[in-house]
This record gives sequence, structure tokens and C-alpha cells, in this order.
Amino acid sequence: MSFEAWPTVTDTVAVSRVRVWQAGRYRVDLSRPRVMAIVNVTPDSFWEGGRGVDPAEALARCRAAVEEGADLLDLGAESTRPGAPPVPADEELRRLLPVLEGALGLGVPVSVDTRKAPVMTAALAAGADVVNDVQALQDPGALEALAAHPRAGVCLMHMQGTPQSMQVAPAYRDVVGEVVQFLAERVAAAEQAGVSRDRLVVDPGFGFGKTVDHNLALWRQLERLLPLAQGILVGWSRKSTLGHLTGRPAGDRLPASLAAALASVQRGARIVRVHDVAATVDALRVWGQSGLIE
Repeated sequence: MSFEAWPTVTDTVAVSRVRVWQAGRYRVDLSRPRVMAIVNVTPDSFWEGGRGVDPAEALARCRAAVEEGADLLDLGAESTRPGAPPVPADEELRRLLPVLEGALGLGVPVSVDTRKAPVMTAALAAGADVVNDVQALQDPGALEALAAHPRAGVCLMHMQGTPQSMQVAPAYRDVVGEVVQFLAERVAAAEQAGVSRDRLVVDPGFGFGKTVDHNLALWRQLERLLPLAQGILVGWSRKSTLGHLTGRPAGDRLPASLAAALASVQRGARIVRVHDVAATVDALRVWGQSGLIE
């Protein structure tokens, strides 16, 4: 479904101007919520339904997601679940590039979920529209890789620690203030390197080096991230905090994931990163007729 085929919707958080995100080949209108489909090319995603390393299967998932209404695709070839082991850059690229090549022909922006500068460089050279980095371009050479591609979009995410260590007793004095400060600093670093503000979105990193209470505090003050970039991206889909709140395993967290996506949009999120595209698209479409968003 094309971007223009949907009615424009806005959330209840006032936005002073229509924000357009420069995302590679596309300029994405963020005046309504956008759905980013998670497509893992890994054998060890935290959720069984998200695993896979076969390029043909991953590309089929990409096609299905677009048919279900995904506005963007996010390809990940290294798991960042808690405790996940690192994957060498050459292996990450071996998994990623065949899927990226096919996904680029599906008519939507294609994001690459990676924290390694060499993978960013190769993916952008192959035509990727967006880099979605859980380390906010802190890897040596990452800022330069993005600066060299003046139309590519970037998502800067907050994570305390690494995937191997992030859930080992995460601690903050002021989680909201510290996340806002970190992301503001990374936005400034990106701009100083030549990455313009219209290319940037930010992600508070729910579940990345945060307890349940940390996640909830950030969620309740999500609008504090609005001034930092063109938009806010959130990833709540099937995460453990939702399991804590509901008592349900990952495979049974779809209703909780939908509720979290809608509540995040109401608090100002412009992009929701999800496993369950069709259900999220339907939920946003119906909710958009409720008067909570117009």
C-alpha cells in the first residue's frame, strides 16, 4: 500500500509542524503513524516467530509485510536480544545482503538494523535507505559512514551497556533525563558530522538496559523526546515488560503489543516497529477513527 493511499492522521500530542523524514530514496510524511516491519535474518531472535536465516524465507516475509500494509522494512542480521552473542561483520553481511537486494524492489524504505560501521557502509553502498542503530552511531566510523550518504535516514537508539550485559542490573539516577540527554548528544554528534536533522529519528530503547520500571517511566514521558529529531520510533513488540505486565509468554503478547503501540502513538511516537504488521495496521486504522487521532 502506498504512503498516499492512507488518510492522514495525527495523535493527541501537539506537533508544531508537519515533519518529513528523509529516508534514502523516500521522504516519509510523519503526520501519521508509520508501521515498520521487523524482518530478522537470525537464528536467535528472542521470539520464536521472528527467527530465520534463509534469504528466500526472509524475502517472503518482506513481501508479506508490505502486502499487509508495512510502511517500512527493518532487516536485522544480528540479534540484539539480552545475552545475544556478537556476530562478525562478514557473517552479518552474508546473511543480510541477499535479502536487502530483494527488499529494495518492494516499493518501501528499507532499514538495516546494525551497530557496526563496516556493515553500515556495505549496506548503504548496496542501496539501504535507513540505518537503525541500537548504539546510536557510536562505533568508530559509523558517523562517517552516514555522512557519506547524504540522503540516508538514521534511527539513534539509547542502550545502556551491550546486548551481552544490558540487563545485568541496569541502574539510573534519572532514567528519563539520562536517556533524553544521551539522545540529544548523539543528535548533536550526528549533525556535527554532517548528518542533517531531517534524516534523524530517535528511539528510547525500551528493554535495552532498562528494568520494567525504567521502561514505564520513559513511556509515560515519551513526549520529552519530541524536540530532538524528526520523529520518535518505538519498539514494544512482544517484549518482556509486556510479559511482566500481563503474565504471558512472548507468543501470547499480541494484544499487549497492540495496546503499547497505540499508547505510544498517542504520546507522540511516529514509527512503531512491530512483528505483527497486519494486526498493527488494523489497530491504527480503527483507532484513527475514534477521535483520539484525526
